[in-house]
Amino acid sequence: MKSATKKLSTELAETLTGKIEAVSAGSKKIKKSIEKAAAKLAKKVAKFEKENQKRKAKEAKNAEKKSKDKKEGKKSKAEKAEKVAALVAAASSKAPVAAPAKPTVGKEASAPKVAAKPAAAKAAPAKPAVAPKTDAPAAAPASDNA
Repeated sequence: MKSATKKLSTELAETLTGKIEAVSAGSKKIKKSIEKAAAKLAKKVAKFEKENQKRKAKEAKNAEKKSKDKKEGKKSKAEKAEKVAALVAAASSKAPVAAPAKPTVGKEASAPKVAAKPAAAKAAPAKPAVAPKTDAPAAAPASDNA
Protein backbone atom coordinates (compact mmCIF):
# COMPACT_ATOMS: atom_id res chain seq x y z
CA MET A 1 0.00 0.00 0.00
CA LYS A 2 2.73 2.28 0.83
CA SER A 3 4.22 1.82 -2.58
CA ALA A 4 0.85 2.33 -4.23
CA THR A 5 0.27 5.52 -2.22
CA LYS A 6 3.76 6.70 -2.99
CA LYS A 7 3.25 5.96 -6.67
CA LEU A 8 -0.09 7.77 -6.70
CA SER A 9 1.26 10.78 -4.86
CA THR A 10 4.20 10.94 -7.31
CA GLU A 11 1.81 10.84 -10.25
CA LEU A 12 -0.32 13.53 -8.68
CA ALA A 13 2.72 15.66 -7.99
CA GLU A 14 3.95 15.28 -11.58
CA THR A 15 0.51 16.02 -12.98
CA LEU A 16 0.10 19.06 -10.79
CA THR A 17 3.59 20.26 -11.68
CA GLY A 18 2.84 19.82 -15.37
CA LYS A 19 -0.46 21.66 -15.04
CA ILE A 20 1.13 24.50 -13.09
CA GLU A 21 3.91 24.83 -15.69
CA ALA A 22 1.35 24.83 -18.50
CA VAL A 23 -0.70 27.50 -16.77
CA SER A 24 2.38 29.59 -16.06
CA ALA A 25 3.55 29.17 -19.67
CA GLY A 26 0.08 30.18 -20.83
CA SER A 27 0.11 33.13 -18.54
CA LYS A 28 3.54 34.09 -19.90
CA LYS A 29 2.11 33.96 -23.42
CA ILE A 30 -0.86 36.01 -22.32
CA LYS A 31 1.45 38.44 -20.55
CA LYS A 32 3.60 38.80 -23.69
CA SER A 33 0.56 39.37 -25.90
CA ILE A 34 -0.74 41.98 -23.45
CA GLU A 35 2.65 43.71 -23.47
CA LYS A 36 2.69 43.71 -27.29
CA ALA A 37 -0.82 45.18 -27.41
CA ALA A 38 0.16 47.79 -24.82
CA ALA A 39 3.23 48.74 -26.90
CA LYS A 40 1.13 49.09 -30.05
CA LEU A 41 -1.43 51.14 -28.16
CA ALA A 42 1.30 53.37 -26.75
CA LYS A 43 2.65 53.97 -30.27
CA LYS A 44 -0.82 54.83 -31.55
CA VAL A 45 -1.44 57.19 -28.63
CA ALA A 46 1.90 58.91 -29.23
CA LYS A 47 1.10 59.26 -32.93
CA PHE A 48 -2.37 60.62 -32.16
CA GLU A 49 -0.99 63.17 -29.71
CA LYS A 50 1.67 64.25 -32.20
CA GLU A 51 -0.97 64.73 -34.92
CA ASN A 52 -3.21 66.52 -32.42
CA GLN A 53 -0.40 68.96 -31.59
CA LYS A 54 0.24 69.57 -35.31
CA ARG A 55 -3.46 70.19 -35.88
CA LYS A 56 -3.68 72.63 -32.96
CA ALA A 57 -0.59 74.48 -34.20
CA LYS A 58 -2.08 74.68 -37.68
CA GLU A 59 -5.40 75.95 -36.30
CA ALA A 60 -3.60 78.58 -34.24
CA LYS A 61 -1.64 79.67 -37.31
CA ASN A 62 -4.84 79.88 -39.37
CA ALA A 63 -6.61 81.85 -36.64
CA GLU A 64 -3.69 84.27 -36.50
CA LYS A 65 -3.75 84.57 -40.28
CA LYS A 66 -7.51 85.22 -40.27
CA SER A 67 -7.16 87.92 -37.63
CA LYS A 68 -4.46 89.60 -39.75
CA ASP A 69 -6.68 89.30 -42.83
CA LYS A 70 -9.59 90.88 -40.95
CA LYS A 71 -7.43 93.82 -39.91
CA GLU A 72 -6.16 94.23 -43.46
CA GLY A 73 -9.69 93.71 -44.78
CA LYS A 74 -10.97 96.61 -42.69
CA LYS A 75 -8.22 98.80 -44.07
CA SER A 76 -8.87 97.66 -47.61
CA LYS A 77 -12.62 98.27 -47.21
CA ALA A 78 -11.92 101.83 -46.13
CA GLU A 79 -9.51 102.26 -49.03
CA LYS A 80 -12.06 100.82 -51.45
CA ALA A 81 -14.73 103.20 -50.16
CA GLU A 82 -12.36 106.13 -50.67
CA LYS A 83 -11.53 104.95 -54.20
CA VAL A 84 -15.20 104.52 -55.06
CA ALA A 85 -15.98 107.99 -53.69
CA ALA A 86 -13.13 109.46 -55.74
CA LEU A 87 -14.34 107.66 -58.88
CA VAL A 88 -17.91 108.84 -58.34
CA ALA A 89 -16.73 112.41 -57.84
CA ALA A 90 -14.58 112.23 -60.96
CA ALA A 91 -17.40 110.69 -63.00
CA SER A 92 -19.93 113.28 -61.87
CA SER A 93 -17.62 116.17 -62.82
CA LYS A 94 -17.04 114.84 -66.34
CA ALA A 95 -19.54 114.79 -69.20
CA PRO A 96 -21.21 111.42 -69.75
CA VAL A 97 -19.35 109.23 -72.18
CA ALA A 98 -21.45 107.90 -75.06
CA ALA A 99 -21.29 104.30 -76.18
CA PRO A 100 -18.93 103.64 -79.10
CA ALA A 101 -20.54 103.77 -82.53
CA LYS A 102 -21.30 100.45 -84.15
CA PRO A 103 -20.71 100.15 -87.88
CA THR A 104 -24.05 100.39 -89.71
CA VAL A 105 -24.10 98.52 -92.97
CA GLY A 106 -27.25 99.16 -95.03
CA LYS A 107 -28.96 100.99 -92.14
CA GLU A 108 -28.11 104.52 -93.27
CA ALA A 109 -31.37 104.71 -95.22
CA SER A 110 -33.35 103.73 -92.10
CA ALA A 111 -32.14 106.78 -90.14
CA PRO A 112 -34.31 109.30 -92.04
CA LYS A 113 -37.33 107.01 -91.62
CA VAL A 114 -36.85 107.12 -87.85
CA ALA A 115 -36.89 110.90 -88.02
CA ALA A 116 -40.08 110.78 -90.11
CA LYS A 117 -41.96 108.71 -87.52
CA PRO A 118 -42.20 111.49 -84.88
CA ALA A 119 -43.69 113.82 -87.51
CA ALA A 120 -46.26 111.17 -88.41
CA ALA A 121 -47.11 110.66 -84.73
CA LYS A 122 -47.73 114.39 -84.28
CA ALA A 123 -49.90 114.54 -87.40
CA ALA A 124 -52.17 111.72 -86.21
CA PRO A 125 -53.45 112.61 -82.69
CA ALA A 126 -55.85 109.62 -82.65
CA LYS A 127 -52.91 107.32 -81.84
CA PRO A 128 -51.31 107.64 -78.39
CA ALA A 129 -47.97 109.42 -78.52
CA VAL A 130 -45.22 106.81 -78.23
CA ALA A 131 -41.61 107.85 -78.03
CA PRO A 132 -39.86 106.32 -81.03
CA LYS A 133 -36.66 104.42 -80.49
CA THR A 134 -33.77 106.20 -82.11
CA ASP A 135 -30.14 105.37 -82.66
CA ALA A 136 -29.06 108.67 -81.08
CA PRO A 137 -26.26 107.16 -78.95
CA ALA A 138 -24.79 105.56 -82.03
CA ALA A 139 -25.01 108.80 -84.03
CA ALA A 140 -23.56 111.03 -81.26
CA PRO A 141 -20.10 109.41 -81.10
CA ALA A 142 -19.78 109.59 -84.84
CA SER A 143 -20.03 113.36 -84.66
CA ASP A 144 -17.58 113.51 -81.72
CA ASN A 145 -15.01 111.44 -83.59
CA ALA A 146 -15.22 113.51 -86.78
